[in-house]
Amino acid sequence: MGSVAMEPEDIATYAATHSIPLKNFTTICTSVTMIHSMGFFYHNNPLLYSAPLLLMQFSLATGVILLTYLLLKPLGQPIIVAQVLGGIILGPSILGRIDAFIDSFFPLRSFILLDVISSFGFMFYFFLIGVQTDPSIVKKVDRKTFAIGFVTVAIPCLLTQGWSALLKTHVNLETNLANSLPAVALAESMLTFPTIAFFLHELKIINSDFGRVAMSSSIVSGLCSFCVMTISIVAKISSGNDTYNVLSVVATGAVVALVIVLVIWPVLKWMMRRSSPVGQPMKESHVVHLLLGVMVTGLFSHATGLHTYFGPFILGLTIPAGPPVGSALVEKLDLIISWVFMPIFYAKNGLVMDLCALRLKNYTILQSTALVGAFGKFMGAFLTSLLCTKMPITDAISLGLVLNAQGFLELGLFKMLKSTMAIDNEAFVVMCTSMILITGGITPIIKRLYDPSKRYMVYKRRTVMHARPNSQLPVLVGIHDQEDVEPTINLLQALYPTERSPLAIYLLHLIELVGRANPLLIPHKLTRRPSSKASPSEPVVNAFRKYEQRNESLVTVHPFTAISPCATMHDDVCTIALDKKTSLIIVPFYKRFHARKQRMINKNVLEKAPCSVAILVHHGGLFDSSFNSRSGAMTLTCQNESCYNVAILFLGGADDREALAFGARMAAHPNINLTLVRLLVDGSITNTSEDVEDNRLDCEVLSEFREGMADNYRVMYIEELVMDGSGTMAVIRSMENNYELVIAGRNQDKRSLVLSGFMDENEQSELGAIGEVLATADFMGKSRILVVQQHTKVVNDDNENHREKFREQSMTIDDVEDWQIQKR
Repeated sequence: MGSVAMEPEDIATYAATHSIPLKNFTTICTSVTMIHSMGFFYHNNPLLYSAPLLLMQFSLATGVILLTYLLLKPLGQPIIVAQVLGGIILGPSILGRIDAFIDSFFPLRSFILLDVISSFGFMFYFFLIGVQTDPSIVKKVDRKTFAIGFVTVAIPCLLTQGWSALLKTHVNLETNLANSLPAVALAESMLTFPTIAFFLHELKIINSDFGRVAMSSSIVSGLCSFCVMTISIVAKISSGNDTYNVLSVVATGAVVALVIVLVIWPVLKWMMRRSSPVGQPMKESHVVHLLLGVMVTGLFSHATGLHTYFGPFILGLTIPAGPPVGSALVEKLDLIISWVFMPIFYAKNGLVMDLCALRLKNYTILQSTALVGAFGKFMGAFLTSLLCTKMPITDAISLGLVLNAQGFLELGLFKMLKSTMAIDNEAFVVMCTSMILITGGITPIIKRLYDPSKRYMVYKRRTVMHARPNSQLPVLVGIHDQEDVEPTINLLQALYPTERSPLAIYLLHLIELVGRANPLLIPHKLTRRPSSKASPSEPVVNAFRKYEQRNESLVTVHPFTAISPCATMHDDVCTIALDKKTSLIIVPFYKRFHARKQRMINKNVLEKAPCSVAILVHHGGLFDSSFNSRSGAMTLTCQNESCYNVAILFLGGADDREALAFGARMAAHPNINLTLVRLLVDGSITNTSEDVEDNRLDCEVLSEFREGMADNYRVMYIEELVMDGSGTMAVIRSMENNYELVIAGRNQDKRSLVLSGFMDENEQSELGAIGEVLATADFMGKSRILVVQQHTKVVNDDNENHREKFREQSMTIDDVEDWQIQKR
């Protein structure tokens, strides 16, 4: 059966690499009887048959790329490096030099099927890129980021074109190299938004301030790159006196885009709305409809003479990024497309890349052109960010390096240039090699230079304990699910906001980023009426809106929604806490196994927060309240004779002092009974640390607390004498079902006798030694646990230059004012 190959230039290159004679080659023939093998037991070699051979190629491509990724993971290399390297390993540069390997696993007769599979994966991958790209991000581009994005493309274009012209004038170049050099120079000056977004996502800095600048700049750079590339292609075609062909291609592309946007997508949306209410998860049938739309638009594009991926990409752009449609598509397609179909694409590219066949002179010329382009991008971003945004030097350097990242789209661009004969195979191989060297080289440098957690360092402690008395207490509340709302609002109510000491609540609804490339931080406006707009944050925001209305002049709520990857979600939490100068962050704790991501977020917040952190463990009913998560209706009443019992476990240390300050504020509530339980060893303090100052602070805080609460009959102070960890456990067991809330510090001296046997000295825990016992103890019943960590990470350096540098680069305006006052 004869069939014309989709990309004959790849097959010709492959044949030349392996010395396969192909003269006037147009078709590859396969036998219709060699599809399925009978198996070894029938003395058949499965690799001689198409189906088992294809399965072996899938396994080899995915396996080699996965192994390469795992080997490079300790070096922090991005996935694109492993993917391109995996293809090269399978090609004639390494394994492909073994004739038996090529003849057995990648024979010439398999190239037709490889082309079809790789094109299929390529088309769906472009669709996913379109789905995850939110065109509305263009609205966030300001003058400064526009300047960075424009100059980052303009400077490398000028430098590379000038460099290529200089080489063609003063160096004796081969004809193919001379013809390829302008296209190489232009391609190495381009960059794309999705590539930068995925790269920032891998570096886990996508929703930092630096990441947002890079994202906005890359949007401008991507649009400029598209315009430059389109103009150059049109100019090249026009120079051949083929103006009609230019107009027909442009008109066809415009018509196809309009048909997709105005006909196909509205039909698909109408079909989905008919069978599913607004705000509900997508049905399986809807996903099938959209996949059908991808194949139809791909066919439509191919039939009209455009690239197959053009239609699916436009369709993806029209689909709203994020939930419910975008996130559902990405969840269902991303894994199988990225790790099953796309490895075939990288393997097929690697099969025609022979690094050993590169000639030193040509490689040097092409690689120097790529480096000139990279230098131009770096200088464009670096200088513009310094001049326009007054960005710190290290951040400007990091931005220049980030905008040099290359990925799948750049590889597709190189492939397209090769297919249109704009560059030869040698130039293609060098450009792919340059992609590995540049992207792989800048990644560890960026990780070394840019640490987003440094900006969360402040000059003074932001804690409940150090908060000014009789002043507003700013608190940030992190909410993951609707079930977190009731216990969190009840806890806030227990903090007893008053006119002299009101609460400023910064509500942050945390949603995982799925189905879109760019993270979002959305501020909400509170209105008197509940929102009717269907969104995941609606019930949460409405509940806090009602809570604010019921406590007018005592509580103010400022709601936000953060849509970001779980690995970097703590950046949103810490950024708002830093900007709003909050004294406390409250986040929920999850014991469920599938809540691993939420626990990871909590650990990151504990490690990097610019203020104190409290983790609320919800076991059951804290208050006997008729709370409605939609309306926010709630009253603070207690289960036992209108009294709500709170206990504080005090062992000593900064976190226990913060827990005591937290409880002291609750003690003012008329419906709360507070019990402070202090654990002692042989009548001495439990903190065995040599830090005498820390022990002195414990005694001072306890003395002030007892003196301040002397006239409060609802506060009780108890000292428990224990000998070791078993005594501590006995004290905890004695609290069974006696308290609705137990407050404890997260960190204590692990060498203390009262913690012996609780936890290994080197073990790190989200809740700490006491918190883990309280949270996992069944005998605590429905009691809720609050684990508190005091903020202690402050700048404390006698080096004046260090302070000046920190003040300029990391502090907020209010921090600078405080610093200047204290300095005077």
